[in-house]
Amino acid sequence: MKKFDRERVLLAVAGPVIALAVAFVLSAIVLIASGKNPIEPFVLMFEQAGFSDVQVRIVNQASMYYIAALAVAIGFRMNLFNIGVDGQYQLAAMVAAIVGAHADLPAVLQIPLLLLTAMFTGAFWAGIAGVLKVTRGVSEVVATIMLNAIATSLIVYMWRPDVFGVKIGNNSTTGVMHESGWIPGIDMGAAGEIHGLLILAALLGVGYWIVLNRTRFGFDLRASGASESAAAASGVDPKRMVLSAMLLSGAVAGLAGLPMLLGDTHTYSLNFPKGVGFLGIGIALLGRNSPVGIAFAALLWAWLDKASPELDFHGFDKEIAVIMQGLIVLSVVVAYEAVREWGLRRQQRRVGAELAAGLALGAAGNGGDADGGNPDNTQKEVAAR
Repeated sequence: MKKFDRERVLLAVAGPVIALAVAFVLSAIVLIASGKNPIEPFVLMFEQAGFSDVQVRIVNQASMYYIAALAVAIGFRMNLFNIGVDGQYQLAAMVAAIVGAHADLPAVLQIPLLLLTAMFTGAFWAGIAGVLKVTRGVSEVVATIMLNAIATSLIVYMWRPDVFGVKIGNNSTTGVMHESGWIPGIDMGAAGEIHGLLILAALLGVGYWIVLNRTRFGFDLRASGASESAAAASGVDPKRMVLSAMLLSGAVAGLAGLPMLLGDTHTYSLNFPKGVGFLGIGIALLGRNSPVGIAFAALLWAWLDKASPELDFHGFDKEIAVIMQGLIVLSVVVAYEAVREWGLRRQQRRVGAELAAGLALGAAGNGGDADGGNPDNTQKEVAAR
């Protein structure tokens, strides 16, 4: 591997590794301050990762986190902060559940219908913020936060029995979806089933990498995010790219709830996971917007979620996992900036060394001329001509 490649890989890996190390150390300090063993909670959680049923739950949860983080990462690559992924994901899951409960088509039509419904719902909801930004200059952060609140209120309204809601005990649901829209999982025996739409998450990761790194649209997206003025000078419409990025981010966000909806619950209820979109922000940051990095970060987050309940049985608060997640997000920002500065200084030193070597070589070359590099000799030659 070339030296440049080694340094690039080192810089890419150093940030997450430092962030995780700092988060673990700070979490241990919190445990010590509360009078608890700083090592035992992590040992217990690592032990949980060895049980097959916990592994299945981790993978299932990670598939949702992964899709949500990809939606956030699309915005990040455009220098947009789509903080509304949570509202887009929840609203899309509910609309898909309603369609699945009222439409009864053959599976070959029903499943694509539900996927498209979720994508269009998420894209529409994110597109509102995109239109406001390109037409009125409204910050996408403010717009998506407000749209999250509106989405929550809209979901509560649609849960009403006289609209689309179905009451089951004290739980508000959208009713059970027709079986033609169910997607069978991968049977792992006594450990349970892995959601069938895990394959969709993997395909989205591959598609994300191809679109951003191997297509003209992806280049325009990254160029616009890096510098709108430079992109405009090269013929790219920055406003069009902003709207396209928000629509694409929302469409991917709309799919985040479908692994669980189509593979497990088959209805949207009060028990459906909340906050997945917000967790996707931290996961995308930790994964550095890379599909592979995001996959590892999603598995880490899911492990913290699914292994932490065991702490309750050993006298520890399971909230230590939440503390770790928060510390990871804080550590990521600091660690990445420190690594970036370190890489920049290394690059400056390398360029300076190469420049000094070039000057020294040039001086040596001039000194080796037949005339010794004497300017008087050069003047005499000019006068003779």
